[in-house]
This record gives sequence, C-alpha cells and structure tokens, in this order.
Amino acid sequence: MKCFQVLCLLLVASSAFGGVLDKCKDPNSSKCKNSFEDLPMHPRPEAASKESFSSRSIGHSWERTSDYWINLGHQHVNERISRSINTNRAKNVIFFIGDGMSIPTLSATRVALGGEEQQLSWEKFPFSGLSKTYCVDSQVADSSCTGTAYWTGVKTNYMTMGVNAQVPLGDCQAALDPSTHTESIAKWAMDAGKSAGIVTTTTVTHASPGAGYAHVADRFWENDNFIRHSGCDPSKIDDIAKQLIHGPVGSRLSVVLGGGRGHMRDTSIPDEEGGTNYRGDSRDLISEWLSDGKPNKKYVWNRNDLLNLPSDTETLLGLFESGDMQFYLESQERGSQNTEPTLEEMTRSAINVLKKNPNGFFLFVEGGRIDHGHHYTMPRAAVAETIELHKAVQAARDMLSEEDTLIVVSSDHSHTMSISGYPTRGNDIFGKSDRIEASDGMPYMTLNYANGPISSPQYKATGRPNPATSDFSHWSSVFPFHIPIDLETHAGDDVGIFASGPNAHLFSGSIEQSHLPHLMAYALSVGNGPKR
Repeated sequence: MKCFQVLCLLLVASSAFGGVLDKCKDPNSSKCKNSFEDLPMHPRPEAASKESFSSRSIGHSWERTSDYWINLGHQHVNERISRSINTNRAKNVIFFIGDGMSIPTLSATRVALGGEEQQLSWEKFPFSGLSKTYCVDSQVADSSCTGTAYWTGVKTNYMTMGVNAQVPLGDCQAALDPSTHTESIAKWAMDAGKSAGIVTTTTVTHASPGAGYAHVADRFWENDNFIRHSGCDPSKIDDIAKQLIHGPVGSRLSVVLGGGRGHMRDTSIPDEEGGTNYRGDSRDLISEWLSDGKPNKKYVWNRNDLLNLPSDTETLLGLFESGDMQFYLESQERGSQNTEPTLEEMTRSAINVLKKNPNGFFLFVEGGRIDHGHHYTMPRAAVAETIELHKAVQAARDMLSEEDTLIVVSSDHSHTMSISGYPTRGNDIFGKSDRIEASDGMPYMTLNYANGPISSPQYKATGRPNPATSDFSHWSSVFPFHIPIDLETHAGDDVGIFASGPNAHLFSGSIEQSHLPHLMAYALSVGNGPKR
C-alpha cells in the first residue's frame, strides 16, 4: 500500500476527527486527498481533551447571533462614509514610537487588556497603514537605522545614526564629514519657530531618540568612554550625550525626559541614586546644561519633582535613572513609583511645557522598553510597556484637539514573538495553548519566540523544556523559543502606522518608513519638502 493510503486510512480510523473522513472511500480520490491535507492544518477542537476548556465561555453570548455582526459591520461602514478629511495645517505633531512593537504585540496586548475584541488607543484612530522597516544594508533593522529613517527621511546602514549610508558602521572618520549628516524633523520644526522635545523610557542617548539630534557611525557611542573602547578618539568625535547637550539640534530641545544620567557624568561624580556613571573626561554635562545662561530651566531626577514643576518652566531636562528606566512592572514590584514617573506622566509634563510656545511644537515619545522585554523573551514585560504607551497616547489625544494636533503612532521594527496553537477564545494569552497538544506529548505556550538567549532556562541542548515545569506567572518570566543565540533578535516584517488629526489621511497604505517625517513635515508645513 502506498504511504499516502496508509496515512489516509489512519485518519479515517481515528475518532479524533469526528468521522469527517468516513466518506473517504477511495484513498486516491480528490475528496480524500483534500480532506487529508486540510485536517492537520485546521484540527477540530474535539482532538484535544474537552476537560481543558469545557468550563470556558467561547466568546460573548451576543456574538453568537448574526444580527450582532451585521449591525457592527453596518456601524463601521457608516463611520467610514461619514468621516471627513481634516486638511487643516497642524500646529503640533506628536510622534509615538513603540520600540519593537510588532503586530503580534498589539494583538497580545488587546487580549491582556480584556479580550481579543478590545482596541488600543491608537487603534481607534481613523487612518492606518504599514511601514517597511529594512535598512540600506540589512533586511532586519536595528533602532538606529530605523530612527534615522523616521526622524530624517533618509534610510541608512545598520547601527549607524543620523548619517547617510556612505558611513560604514564603526568608521572613526566617515561621520566627521558634515555632508553625510541627515537633518531631523526636530530641526525643521525648531527652524520654523516651533519647540521640540523628546520623551523615552530608555536612555535619552539611545538609538531611537538619539537619531533626532546626533550623527555617529556607531549607536553605542553614547559617551566618551564607549568611543575610546571602540578604538576611536573621543577628542575628535563628539559622543551622543555631548551632542545632546551642546550640539546644534540637541541643545535647542525644550524637553528631554528619560533615563541616562550615567552617560552625562564622569565616573568620579556621585549619582543621585548611587547609579553607575560612564564618562572618563571629568565632565558633568548636566551641570553644563544648567549653567548655559538660559532662563527658566529645570533639571529633575525623580517623579515628585517632575509632577511639581514651577509654572514658568520653559526648558526641562529629566533623567530618572543612570541607565534605562525601569520596566513599569519592575517599578511596581520595587515600590519605586516616587522616583520613577510613568510614560503617561512624562508625556503630560512634556506637553504642558511645549504648548507654551504659541507657534506649536514637535514631540517624540518612545515606549522604548517594549523592545527590551522582547529581547529577553519576557512578553509580560513587553505587553505591560505597550499598555503604558496606550495610556500615554490616550492622554495626549485627550489633551490636544484633533483640529490642530496630528498624532502618529508607529514602531521602528518588529520582533520574533508569535501567537499560535488555536487556543480557546479568552484563554490566558500568557498561558499554554489549551486545545492542541504537541507531537512530543508536552503542552506549549500560546506565545513563543523564533529565537532567544542561550542562557535562558527555556533552552535545552536536546529536546525542549516542558512548559508544565516552568513558572510563567511573573512579569520577568522568560518564554520558550526555538533557536538559541545571545539575545532574541528583531524581525523584518512591516509594522503598523496609526494617525489622527490634520492630514492623518496621508498615513495610509504600505509606505517606506523614511516617508514618515516628510508626511509629518507637510502637515506642519516645515522643512524643505512639499508645503501646504
């Protein structure tokens, strides 16, 4: 008997498939072949133990009627056809980036918020599209080449920042040529008389915010010591922190909030919280920023001072950690809420300072630690950071009118996390897939990564760890992955774009990531590109 006939007969004999193949009388018939090929792709729930989901509610009761879905569809059509196009000139633009916020991250966050049918704040925006994230020399991007794309409108090489693709990674000389430098929308806005600011949960010298003001051949040149250790001369190359405080764009920013005190100060200078400093040039860039003679400046390092700023504050520097800010759930566990502001609180504070400029502003806000959660295969941390971004976007939309403020939400790149296994509707998104057992007889998680850190307890040299023996309930729990490497990598798939406000309709379709700042500049009527 041929191999295919044997497999088909085995499937016929199996009660797990509910007798679907009972009428497959001829193993060579097209009906039999089609049934055989399709069933493993779409297994029936009865193939799993009914005990695993017999007590679950599969969907809401109202979802079981046709009327519900038809009415919902009609409502959506009416909303679409009644939607007006806002062609006003934008006074303000706020650009939110969820670092590493892939489409599966959005889906998982919706479930964590309360159900598959939930909407994140930006998913309520009227216009959306997709962004292509590749670098000039890499199919899968890092945050510096993508940052250069969405800040300056120029795609560049992997791990370079604020320069074009003529600059090779780590080249000590190439980025010193001003002709390779790219200009950011922050510069365009400030040149037009508007204010500009940066908010992030990473260091303020990190790849995503840094691409808005710095020009370097290596994203890790955040301080002079890092340049020195790379084999280059920090007396000839300005590190990213120095470009933030003294550079032609960084020094003009009205708001800078995030982590990164350690890149500002020499190792000999005490940190407010006993953190680590990295500089080796005896400088204190925070003191230099405070003593530049500009009025109404304020430096803060804790949440209490941020939430109680003097009413006349016009320029604000807030650095809340020596390195990256804590994960939100980490700060809750540590009880450090008094020193660690949330992303929403930083966003509100930034808007309150920037809106004092009657000409308007450009604000960049990054949920930067979504990316870090994924790199460590900690989806609970990544999803919680996405929820914090969701809150910050909602706060910004509530504070500012859609008539004059464009808000754009996107991501720099994706990650390798996937959602799989046909789990029951309402199943714990951080739990085990409850319907289909793996061929090795062990359960598997709904969330998995394509690759991950070889040091993880989720790695075994042979076989795979049994998820039944692991605890996935803590915010820092690491989840399973397939390929062992140093850290989980980025992924190359497209990421979402969501827009609300003046000219939001322009942010639709599948577009190059580098088109984003040009579209925002058009909405603001700044820069050297097309004008309203």
